[in-house]
Amino acid sequence: MMPELRVLYFEDLEVGLSETLNKEISSSDVVGFAEITGDRNPIHLSEHFAARTPFGTRIAHGLYTAGLISAVLGTRLPGPGAIYISQTLNFRAPVRIGDTVQVTVEVAELVPERRRARLKCTCSVAGEVVLDGEALVKVPTKEEADPLAIRMGGRPAGA
Repeated sequence: MMPELRVLYFEDLEVGLSETLNKEISSSDVVGFAEITGDRNPIHLSEHFAARTPFGTRIAHGLYTAGLISAVLGTRLPGPGAIYISQTLNFRAPVRIGDTVQVTVEVAELVPERRRARLKCTCSVAGEVVLDGEALVKVPTKEEADPLAIRMGGRPAGA
């Protein structure tokens, strides 16, 4: 899963604009996340251990699921150039190996004087919300992205 890059500038955003990404969670995703972060909790890595938990099987790391929100913010809405300011996360239900997570990010509010966007973030599996929260991001304007091109009457690079 490598989402295609889409660049949106602050001027392109409007309340209600949304983007969705779907990702099937594989065992290798979970193992890779454990290797990168050092979170080797056996509930994520050992089927034998996880079978004795209330979940009955291995589950993905909650922050792996949250990381899928970052994939949307950094590649599609708003996309390259956006800077994370903050993120709230509410973990509602587990994500299991083989689940397909649908990540939806929607513009909830724009703060023009600070070039900030408040984004509603929801991750669902088969229609059930497994994670939700809000992100606050700083979004560059067209002029900030390529000031020389704007002054010369052109379009920003990549536009």
